[in-house]
Amino acid sequence: MRLRHLIVCSTVLAVLPLAGPAYADDPTPTPTPAPSSTIAQDKVEDGLAADGGAERAIVELTEPAQNEPVASQAAAESVDVLLRPQNQSFMVVEGTAEELAKLAEDPRVTSIHRDRTYTPADVSPSLKLIGADQAHAKGFTGTGQAVAVLDTGIDRDHPWFGNRIVAEACFSAVESGVESLCPNGQPEQIGAGAADAMTAKCLAGGANLCDHGTHVAGIAAGTGGVAPGAGIVAVQVFSRVNDEDVCGEPSCLLAFESSLRLAMDYVAGLTQPVAAVNLSLGGMVSETECDASEEGAIFKPKIDALLAKGTATVVAAGNEFFEGASYPACITSAVAVGANDGSDAIADFSNRGALVDLFAPGVDIESSVPDNVTTVYSGTSMATPHVAGALALMKQAAPQTAMPDLINTLKTTGRPYVYQANGTQVTTPRLDLAAALAGATTQPPITQTPVAPPEPGPTESGPSPEPPDDNPSDEPSDEPSDEPSSSTSPVPLPTVTVTVTVTPTPATTAAVCTRGTAATKMPAKTWAVEIHRSSGTIPDATLTCYLKLISKSSKVFPELTKASSLGKAYRVLKNTKTGKGKLESALLTAWLNWAHGTNGTTTLTAAEKVRLSSKPSAAALKKATKDILKTVK
Repeated sequence: MRLRHLIVCSTVLAVLPLAGPAYADDPTPTPTPAPSSTIAQDKVEDGLAADGGAERAIVELTEPAQNEPVASQAAAESVDVLLRPQNQSFMVVEGTAEELAKLAEDPRVTSIHRDRTYTPADVSPSLKLIGADQAHAKGFTGTGQAVAVLDTGIDRDHPWFGNRIVAEACFSAVESGVESLCPNGQPEQIGAGAADAMTAKCLAGGANLCDHGTHVAGIAAGTGGVAPGAGIVAVQVFSRVNDEDVCGEPSCLLAFESSLRLAMDYVAGLTQPVAAVNLSLGGMVSETECDASEEGAIFKPKIDALLAKGTATVVAAGNEFFEGASYPACITSAVAVGANDGSDAIADFSNRGALVDLFAPGVDIESSVPDNVTTVYSGTSMATPHVAGALALMKQAAPQTAMPDLINTLKTTGRPYVYQANGTQVTTPRLDLAAALAGATTQPPITQTPVAPPEPGPTESGPSPEPPDDNPSDEPSDEPSDEPSSSTSPVPLPTVTVTVTVTPTPATTAAVCTRGTAATKMPAKTWAVEIHRSSGTIPDATLTCYLKLISKSSKVFPELTKASSLGKAYRVLKNTKTGKGKLESALLTAWLNWAHGTNGTTTLTAAEKVRLSSKPSAAALKKATKDILKTVK
């Protein structure tokens, strides 16, 4: 099983040979048709199944009517067909490079690419800060509207939701080592109970892996949230992955691209008004808008189609302390949301810059979690539903106003944050719902100086006789604690017409995995010392975080090298006996420098393309390695 995080891909155009010289009466040369194998290769994403094993992939088709016949033919040729959704112009298969290339020869197949995966954005008196209390006092609670939360499901009987869950669905991919989180155990389920976050598959070691969606839904439209009168469309889009090489722990949740596509189409087909789709998840980070990328080409039409129906797609910008945004927040028609704290400062983990449309509260946010309790988390995951809920209130107040205009109103009335990003001055508004509803004058700008989150202190130095284990059991986790405890100072909640009793829980602000700030370049030899357990000065938790960030942005790591743990990363750095090994060592060194705070990935992307080639020449490997080594000096 090979899982991939959201990645940037490029398409190589074949240069067709000419049939012969042009004649005077035929000025346009007639090209010789390329062999079918060449055309097929152009359809397949670079590096797909390059490690020799079978890989999960999405097969794009010319039209929905071709789904069944192409799937049947693929199955007859022993290609594993994992999903053939009805009325969709794609299917999901698992095949080797040879099998996928053969499948691509079918003229009904337009392209084949990885079924990428997304992770929930990391998690850690917000309503008053954004003026939601004033909106509630005027009767604006989102009544008549709904917010769709595409996440890890919902605790259906939590007192924060009452009877306001208006629709449920589940799209949860399955394959070897990947389990469906749909209550029926199948890849798809529609109807009441389909998004239940209290199923056995959501539980692991006494913790609920699916608490993220309930927390997000509570912020957007729970009794203590921004739109306490709005309906909730709960959609489970994650799958349970039981692979420590992928997760860094025994189990984790990932959302496949195929599941997200089906979920967005499901929401687009609903008849009830849906003001916003909330996506508190993300993949790799991008410094520029990503509409033209392969991922952008898939998701932008779906975001645009929802927008045309009056539904905004609101996406977490990411928690990497990065001057950009993660996928799919970098798509221009999405509403990308960063996080601020209670003192009106940009949160120390939040991504920022020109790609971010709005900031909203995302630090120490109390909301619902499974088992009818609440807890406190931080992250752009928490900021995003503030905006989704705000749009439900805006749509209730002005139901005839086009959604793009409502979004623009939030931007123009928000409190301006002024700061430096990517070498230029940027102004990004912080959500001010009261001002947006009242048409109030914009508040004075606040000059910001984004500060990176503190890094853990150094570990004790000293030689270690052996490389670390592939999956060391004592590595600390970057994930938040799922266990609520008592909180002495819960976030104040507005007075509403529904009275509930909620057990208070602890303020458990979770650690957020971000890029480093040292911005110093180190060679492979130095990184090997750092990664070798207890022999460097960078904490293992930080190094593990770096590997997680690299896995989001790289096609090679851990796709081809399996370098998802410190032990395996150490061996990649030290394995320089072959041309491929030298390039992998240089690439990992450069990616570690990037995670440590240095900027620039153009050379890395070009070098990875060489490594992903099915049969790279020795000269190409040598040149790519040389180009990378120049960047680490």
